[in-house]
Amino acid sequence: MPSKDIQALYQTSDALGLAKFVQDGEVTPAELMEAAIVQAEKVNPRINALVSWDYERARSHARTHHPHSRFSGVPYLEKDLWMQVTGFRTTNGSKFYYRLASVAEKDSESVRRLRSAGLIPFGMTNSPEMGQDWTTEPKVYGSTLNPWDLAFSASGSSGGAGAAVAARIVPIAGGSDGGGSIRLPAAFCGLVGLKPSRGRIPDPWQNATGSVLGCLSRTVRDTAAYLDVASGPYPGDYFTPPRTDESFVELSTREPRRLRVGLATSLPLGFKIDSEIAACLNQTARLLENAGHWVEPCELNLFTEACRVARGRIIAVQLAQRVNAMETALGSRMLDDDFEPTTLSSIEEGKSVNAIILASDIETVRNSARDIAGRLAAYDVVLCPVYPAHTFRIGEGAYETHSYEQQFAFCEYLSTINTCGVPAISLPVGVFHDGLPLGVQLVGHYGDEATLLQVAECLEQQLGWHERRPPLLRG
Repeated sequence: MPSKDIQALYQTSDALGLAKFVQDGEVTPAELMEAAIVQAEKVNPRINALVSWDYERARSHARTHHPHSRFSGVPYLEKDLWMQVTGFRTTNGSKFYYRLASVAEKDSESVRRLRSAGLIPFGMTNSPEMGQDWTTEPKVYGSTLNPWDLAFSASGSSGGAGAAVAARIVPIAGGSDGGGSIRLPAAFCGLVGLKPSRGRIPDPWQNATGSVLGCLSRTVRDTAAYLDVASGPYPGDYFTPPRTDESFVELSTREPRRLRVGLATSLPLGFKIDSEIAACLNQTARLLENAGHWVEPCELNLFTEACRVARGRIIAVQLAQRVNAMETALGSRMLDDDFEPTTLSSIEEGKSVNAIILASDIETVRNSARDIAGRLAAYDVVLCPVYPAHTFRIGEGAYETHSYEQQFAFCEYLSTINTCGVPAISLPVGVFHDGLPLGVQLVGHYGDEATLLQVAECLEQQLGWHERRPPLLRG
């Protein structure tokens, strides 16, 4: 196949489609990797999605790759946040780790599973410092720009991953979600972004705030296949959700049963959802009604001030603990300019929290999780916003640039879902007036990603979002 045809094939196919071409002998993993490198070299200087890469190592792996696996020879990128990928340094978007981190000698468990399934990691994607922001603009690496409009953010904290997939550098990339960090970039970049159930994928940082690992992709079936190969229990995990003997790919192709769907569009403190997002939610609701589902408006009032404060302190303690562990392991102290001001403030707060307060905060979050899960349990699926406002521009989306009231209100359908551990998926069902992608969210029950994937697959077949291409690729 001529190289130009392979490049076109690479940009128009999803991960499973590319793997099928390899399995059928139509292309080789080496050709796919070369296509990924060409695309990365072409667009990454414009969007700044990748922060590290090793093309020669990737080429070597692709040349020796066995073609008979789920993701046979498909290029892949992992997020530069707490993940270990053999041969790469994990810097967490921070000068501190950039200065001190060493090259990983082995993969994190989820990366090992993905590699065994045929994915070939060749780089790591940009993330805000320590993952603590709604936009990917770390000072150590600079801003990741949205392929749909370079003046806008790709969001965060998996913003580099979202931009890389939207720009066709890879068809699928790893992410993590502690408060919307997969779902937000998916909504901003026109992608599918599943936050799995707590414990679905082994995560060395499982904690009370509900951070989980996942991916960003262009198609529902790629996300389902990722879940198949990355999920499963691991010795010592705190949480392990139930799972059937069937694969998520198989389950996703089935028609969902008739569902009771709650349509949630209210925000606390008098804030209103953007009118275009509200219209898109209503249009999605009509599609679900036409498919036979029962949709009714609901007001859930999920978030509380006590939970917000408790989560914030727990995150601060975790940051302080990780920095302290790095200092102890390497015998090197944190320097004054190693962290951005907001991160440093959080670390200092974490150092001041005593054990009794921390234990109380963990209990507050657990009680909130039970309450949130109970409210969601009244419905099979809840349809709601991801982010309730228009995509923000570079320089305007940092968490700290929002007022206290906005921070509280805009987390209504983000960190609350992490708190109770249920799965949620962001789907690019619409487009804003200026052509930027518009995503909505479906929230399900703990351990039941299958229902979300089934509904998502039906919507994808009707709306065909995987065929949309950002302006960056049209020139």
